[in-house]
Amino acid sequence: MSDLKTILREIIEMTIMIERDYPEVYGYLDEDPMTIPDIEKPNMGRKVMQEYLDDLKELVKQYSKTHKIGQGHR
Repeated sequence: MSDLKTILREIIEMTIMIERDYPEVYGYLDEDPMTIPDIEKPNMGRKVMQEYLDDLKELVKQYSKTHKIGQGHR
């Protein structure tokens, strides 16, 4: 598994790509519980950040499937 710096870089790249290529999805990122911790000092370690990255990738994958993106439509 990747180290934390690599994961954070991938999160940034995914976020930029979502903002650029899927602006209609970008607004949902603010609603993700990951971005709104409910405790004073949340643990934002490698495992948690990897899970968030995986969630971003799944969001794009599912959106692309349901909207026929990546099959010559965009």
